[in-house]
This record gives sequence, C-alpha cells and structure tokens, in this order.
Amino acid sequence: MEARGLSAFRGSALARSGWLVHLARGAYMLPGDTLTRDGCLAFLSAQLPGLHVGGKTALAWRGVSQNIAFREHLSLWGDTPRRLPEWFTQAFAASYQSTQLFDDALPVGFGLQPLPAGDPRVLVSVPERAMLELLSDVGKGQSLAEARELVEGLSSLREKVLDELLRHTTRIKVVRMAAMLASGMRLPWAALASQHSERIGGGSRWVAVGRTGERIDLRRV
Repeated sequence: MEARGLSAFRGSALARSGWLVHLARGAYMLPGDTLTRDGCLAFLSAQLPGLHVGGKTALAWRGVSQNIAFREHLSLWGDTPRRLPEWFTQAFAASYQSTQLFDDALPVGFGLQPLPAGDPRVLVSVPERAMLELLSDVGKGQSLAEARELVEGLSSLREKVLDELLRHTTRIKVVRMAAMLASGMRLPWAALASQHSERIGGGSRWVAVGRTGERIDLRRV
C-alpha cells in the first residue's frame, strides 16, 4: 500500500469507510475478495523468519500422500515461536511450529524450495527434509502407522541431500526412526540412515509415549 502512496492512516480510513477490509495490523483485503492460500503464505513469509511448508503437507504437495483430506491441513514451520494470525487460521486449517531439527551449521534454507509452478515466495521442504519433519511429528499427533506408509513411498530420495540433512539432525528420535523404517522396508537409503543412527549415539533402545498414547519403541539399527 505504501508503494502505491497509501499511508497507514489512509488505509485505516479506507477500512472505516468500507473500501477495505481490515484483517489485522498491516493486513487488508478488498471487499468481496477471497483469500488465496499461496498469497497468504507469501504475505506471512515476510512476517515470520524461516516460514515454510513442511512435514506431511510438503510431501503431499510434492506428490507423496496416502489419503485425500476433506479439508487440507497446512503444516507450517519457522525459526521463531509465533502464533499464526487469527484471520489466517479462520480461512485455512493450519498449525505452526518452530521445532529445531538441525544444528546451526546447516546452511540457511537448505532443503527448502518453491514448487516448480508455485509462488517463488512460498518455500516448501524437499522430500528429504519433509520426511525428517514428518518423523519429528510422530507422537505429537502424527501416527507412526501413517508415517510408515508415507516413508514407504520415498524410495527415490537423493542420498546426497539426505546425508547433508542427517549430518546436521540433532534429534535422536528422528534419525533412529528414519533408520528403523528404511531398514525394515529395505529402502535404498537404509544404509545411510543406519550410519547416522550410529553416529548420533544414544542408548541401544529409545522408548517414548506420544500425546495420543501410542508407544514408540526404537532400537538402534
């Protein structure tokens, strides 16, 4: 709006007179317009550092999914703890987290790319990163059974990319689960995941009970 000569004061005045709809501080829309998913994500990307589409949503957008949801749920990740604005969550089912899976040595933006025909401002995890984000969510509302089904469809992961991500992954659960699932399904990248499972250490057995009550029992592969 400022680029078009409209000050914040003028924007507020236009909203009061009905020429604009005020969504939140600094956010307006034209009356009768419909919020678009990618347009809103592009807007939020300028507000939330590191915002990207990750986990199960990123896999689905890149063609790896099991079930078609009646209403898409967006799994969003970012660098800092924030709450998604109410106007956005009213229009789109979404969750946001700032879980730090990787150490600070991982190059900024590694494994994040826009979709080939998508908005270049909307970053989406590549399959290798999305898988690790998905495994991080197991026990936090994401079932292990569904994660296993999704990982089964990831036989063609790029080992160079996966190796770089696993090298910087700090969560024992994520690395060990990747190794366990890949070995159990004899996926081509199973040996690589097992190497990193050994590298990251931890006890010979990792057990936890998720929020849903599901028991997760991971043995070192």
